[in-house]
Amino acid sequence: MAIPLEKTIGIVLFTLLSPADAQPTDAEREVWDQVDVVLKDAKGILDELQAYKGAGQEIREAIQNPSDEALQEQAWAAVVPLVGKLKKFYEFSQRLESALHSLLGALTSVTYDPTQHLEREQALAKQFAEILHFTLRFDELKMTNPAIQNDFSYYRRTLSRMRINNVPAEGENEVNNELANRISLFYADATPMLKTLSDGTTKFVSENKNLPIENTTDCLSTMATVCKVMLETPEYRSRFSSEETVSFCLRVMVGVIILYDYVHPVGAFAKSSKIDMKGCIKVLKDQPPNSVDGLLNALRYTTKHLNDESTNKTIKTMLQKD
Repeated sequence: MAIPLEKTIGIVLFTLLSPADAQPTDAEREVWDQVDVVLKDAKGILDELQAYKGAGQEIREAIQNPSDEALQEQAWAAVVPLVGKLKKFYEFSQRLESALHSLLGALTSVTYDPTQHLEREQALAKQFAEILHFTLRFDELKMTNPAIQNDFSYYRRTLSRMRINNVPAEGENEVNNELANRISLFYADATPMLKTLSDGTTKFVSENKNLPIENTTDCLSTMATVCKVMLETPEYRSRFSSEETVSFCLRVMVGVIILYDYVHPVGAFAKSSKIDMKGCIKVLKDQPPNSVDGLLNALRYTTKHLNDESTNKTIKTMLQKD
């Protein structure tokens, strides 16, 4: 293996398993504080998304009885606060992208090589991992909740009709037309948070042309390799405190693979890729059935280069649905 990973794996494993978060050094503190503010809100966002039930029944009744004003008002009253939540999730994605930029700036600087960054800046590496974990978890929840897009579509249709009829719309100030377009595009994506981070990473690379692209791709591939080795090695795996730690590592591994695939010129699946894709897919497929469907789907449907001609046929076969 090109990168000496034993020491890094030991450090990352300790960081993951320690009950307290890795404490930032003085050099990390400024970026860590910025990102910490965002991460503190992440759990609440996931809790709200998990509890999101939608206004399906009210919407159905309103559509089936178009002349019943009371039912129209009930549906609108049910949808408006939900749209407020959807707006909040969208705005959080913008904050997450900004936090990612700060972390990438620190973890890809020319001061150290990727392995040294992970060893010396454990607190920032852990935050990066936490952002990826949140992102994959958010998208897993969103993918299994069709109410989100249904609610927002109904909101936009109703708002449009109210405008035509010159009816004042409570809540319109919350989401104006331009913002509604952006939110609609966000939720139209199967994995909206991942797309936000992928686009954000691509933007980071294009805005930092003085920084060799390898600084970013090597950081991502090193994290993918560390996660893969920890998950596939019984000695390391046995020290995981819970299945949640396993899920955390799996999500981080898939997250960095997708970001790598977006920013590397030939992607994660090419022969020259520094990520052992066959090994990573095997680790995913070795998990209990149905526990990693969302992660495998993320690799199937949200990567950029999987369907390139240069992608090894074995990898394509491994990722086919059983």
